[in-house]
Amino acid sequence: MNSEFSVRLQKIEGVLNNYLPSHINSDWKNLSFGSIDSCVNETHLSNLLLPCKNLLDLGGKRWRPLLLVLCAELASSAKADISQKQPEDLVEKAYSLTPLVEFAHTASLIHDDIEDSADTRRGKAAAHITYGVDVALNAGSWLYFEAASCIKNLNLSDSEKLALYELFLLELRRLHLGQAMDILWHRNPSLIPSVEEYTAMVRNKTGTLSRLAVKLGVLAGGAGTEEAEKAGKFAEDIGTGFQIIDDVINLTTGNPGKKRGDDIVEGKKSLPVLLHLKKNPGDKEKLAVLFEKARSEGINSPAVEEAITLLTQSGAVEEARENGQKTIEENALALAGLFGNEESAPAVLITDLLGILRGLPLQEGRK
Repeated sequence: MNSEFSVRLQKIEGVLNNYLPSHINSDWKNLSFGSIDSCVNETHLSNLLLPCKNLLDLGGKRWRPLLLVLCAELASSAKADISQKQPEDLVEKAYSLTPLVEFAHTASLIHDDIEDSADTRRGKAAAHITYGVDVALNAGSWLYFEAASCIKNLNLSDSEKLALYELFLLELRRLHLGQAMDILWHRNPSLIPSVEEYTAMVRNKTGTLSRLAVKLGVLAGGAGTEEAEKAGKFAEDIGTGFQIIDDVINLTTGNPGKKRGDDIVEGKKSLPVLLHLKKNPGDKEKLAVLFEKARSEGINSPAVEEAITLLTQSGAVEEARENGQKTIEENALALAGLFGNEESAPAVLITDLLGILRGLPLQEGRK
């Protein structure tokens, strides 16, 4: 990986570990819970902390918090001549905001695995398998709220903090809307959304955290809300392209830490499925039967490979791959050129990062 990324990622990890520590300390406890009864001990708090911390420590691409920081660098370099703050001060604020994105992502993975009845995540047993559904569900819900604790520590006015809270909560509501759409479709094998509905779902379910990261970064870097909104539009499409490629990998090599074709078992109506049915509408019932058989028999069902073969031979998988790569490339260039200097160091790093994501050679699972 680019050494420029490694330096930033190391700093991001330090921030994430500070806000989600391996060992409970009084500063973290006070920030997270305020004054609580003295009888509340480490065992009680661990039921929240451990499922989230263990998943976070299993790794992940961290491309969203990295993109947040790079967007802050992009904005601050463009605004350095008119801002009263130094660029490095603005970027420091961006690092402090990274838990908003990465903790929300981690929480969504815990809930996603419960909702999909998935057994593994990042190569290990899913949180609900290790800790039980009740503990994992509660811990994941807590982590959404815990993410916002980082705002309290920022040296900002109350109105500036309020704006951050409002942005964060808006994107979380959108994330859950996207998940609601996805659940509706994968619970009903015969229910096939349109490509437009699928795109809307992904823009919310996956694109929302990309949008949140970029908007936070642009704002932290000293730009205004109009520029942040414009950047957010590019980012949600980048997130959409990312999800499309991730779904393609699920049907080809298989996502790291997951089993090839587990989307078939879960009944997910990914873009390859929709593109295949657009070309071959007569296969709707056949695919519905394969989805149902895979769901009942599990990942080793012959129906999984039969469905993958059907989607691959029609060209739908490759068409989806090209769609996802083109979506990322076009919007990455637009984001990098937001302030009119595509040759600046932050702009080049943004296009490099998102170029890597077109092929997804980094570690981690899906979503």
